[in-house]
Amino acid sequence: MERTTQVIGQSGPFLDALERASRAAALDRPVLVIGERGTGKELVAERLHRLSPRWDQALIIMNCAALPETLIEAELFGHEAGAFTGATKARAGRFEEADGGTLFLDELGTLSMAAQERLLRAVEYGEVTRIGASHPIRVDVRIVAATNEHLPEKVERHQFRADLLDRLSFEVVTLPPLRARPGDVPVLAEHFGRRMAAEMNRDWHGFSPEALDSLIDYRWPGNVRELRNVIERAVYRWEQDGPIAHIEFDPFQSPHRPGASTQPAPMVDHVAAPPPPPGESEPGDFKSRVARFERDVLTKALAANRFNQRQTADALGLSYDQLRHALRRHDLLPG
Repeated sequence: MERTTQVIGQSGPFLDALERASRAAALDRPVLVIGERGTGKELVAERLHRLSPRWDQALIIMNCAALPETLIEAELFGHEAGAFTGATKARAGRFEEADGGTLFLDELGTLSMAAQERLLRAVEYGEVTRIGASHPIRVDVRIVAATNEHLPEKVERHQFRADLLDRLSFEVVTLPPLRARPGDVPVLAEHFGRRMAAEMNRDWHGFSPEALDSLIDYRWPGNVRELRNVIERAVYRWEQDGPIAHIEFDPFQSPHRPGASTQPAPMVDHVAAPPPPPGESEPGDFKSRVARFERDVLTKALAANRFNQRQTADALGLSYDQLRHALRRHDLLPG
C-alpha cells in the first residue's frame, strides 16, 4: 500500500538530521537511524527510500521486536516446505521480497545473535539461504535499520556483533527527541489539531495561549507519537466554540483508577494570606490580594503533598495541566 510520508519540523537539530538522511539517500549503502520511541524513525527510513535510486522498487518493513525469536530467521530469509513444523509450503523471506529495493529493519537491537550472524552474511555477500534449503539466493537489497538502543554498549556487553554494527553504520542518523526541539511543538500541534478537526467536520480555532504554553512546557517522553495522541484527544473532547483551552496529557489520570490512593485528600481550607515582605505595605487592590492568597494556597498544598504535582492537583480539585498553569503563573515551577 502506498503511504504518504509527512516529515514536519523546523528546528535546527531536526533539520540537520533530515539533511544527513537526504545526503545518504543517494548512496547505495546501509544507514542506521537512531532515536527514542516516537521520534519518526520509520518516516526517515521512507524518506531514505523515496530519495534513493530505488524509489520505484519495494520498501519492505519488518519490526524485529514483533516476532518471536524462533520465527525471525524464517521471516527474514524464508523457508522451504517441510523445513519445520507448520511449514506446509515454501515461502520467500523479506530479503527476497525487497530484492531491488529497500529493507527497513526496525528494532534492530532485538535480533538474536544467530539471526545477526545470518544477517551479516546477507549484507556482506548479498546472499540469503532459506531455512531448509541447500543453495543460497542472490539478492540486491539496501538495508536501513533503526533502534532506540545504544548499540556500541550492546557490543561491549557481547549482545550485538561488532562486525555487523560496522557493516550497518556506514551512516548514522540520530533523531533528536521532541524536548530538544520545542519550537516544533506548536507547528506539530497545529498540524495534528487541524487534521483532526477536519476529520470530525469541525471548524478549527487553534489553542488558547495557556494550552499552548502547557504543550511547550511538557517533556514529551513519547515524542511526536505522544503529541499526536494528546492533540487528537484534545480536539475530540473539546465541545465548545473557540480555541482549545484544556489539554490532558495523561488519559489514565483519575482519582478512581485502580491502585489510586484511598487516603482523603489533604485539606487546604482556612489558609491565611502571608504577610507582606519587610518594607512592603499590604496590597490594597483586590486583584493583588487574590493573587497573593492563591500563591500561598499553592505553596502550602505543594508542601502538604511533598511537592508531588499530581497529588497536589487532586488535593485542590484541579487537573494536572490546570495546576501547571497556576504554578507557571505564580513562578512556582521548579527550574
